[in-house]
Amino acid sequence: MPRTRRAQSGSGIYHVVLRGINRQKIFEDNEDYERYLYTLKKYQEVSGYTLYAYCLMPNHIHLLIKEGDEDLGKVFRRVGSSFVYWYNLKYNRIGHLFQDRFKSEVVEDDSYLLTVIRYIHRNPVKAGICNEPEEYRYSSYALYESEPLIDSSLIFSMISREEFEHYQHISNEDSCLELEVNGKRRLRDGEAKKIMIEQYQCADTCEFGNFDKETQGNIIRTLLAEGGTLHQISRVTGASIGVIRKYR
Repeated sequence: MPRTRRAQSGSGIYHVVLRGINRQKIFEDNEDYERYLYTLKKYQEVSGYTLYAYCLMPNHIHLLIKEGDEDLGKVFRRVGSSFVYWYNLKYNRIGHLFQDRFKSEVVEDDSYLLTVIRYIHRNPVKAGICNEPEEYRYSSYALYESEPLIDSSLIFSMISREEFEHYQHISNEDSCLELEVNGKRRLRDGEAKKIMIEQYQCADTCEFGNFDKETQGNIIRTLLAEGGTLHQISRVTGASIGVIRKYR
């Protein structure tokens, strides 16, 4: 079956996600993260693209990128080939590292641009890796104004630094090009809470704690089946990660 042609952005800006093949880890240590950022910078000069935000997670990558002299397909062939060549030599491995086709969505208005940046920077927070976006080392948040890879001028032509920081810290249910879990679109917190209310009349973590163990287990199984993650289910139910893991 032929691949579906990618939607073209009128602004030239895209939110891109690259993931490890078979969901495997991409980055094993700090050197790997640093090497990928170095590779992005190297080919930024060749391909002429602009980066507005990035976040390197252990098994996937988020980029907010504007096409320059080359289309994104060529950009990621360049970046991927260079990084994977280095990576395979380092780990004495052969074969692919990235899933063969990156995911992307168009970003064509200022409001959604800001939403995607927040989503990217808060990815480690939602994954339970850190409590605040500035604590994560391998995103563009902490050095947003001084990071050489990033063009922050567009963002700060729309909002001030203070407004930017406030916006990045607002708890939200942003869902931007969500990755799939077990073949299903990842569940949003609001959707998970709706399932709890409609199917189990469970409105919050306090009510969840009042249910018997069998009902609690049924709720957890339902949320897992709908694409909920361990950390997300822990947030909406109050159950520990260890307890939830038993129902996977």
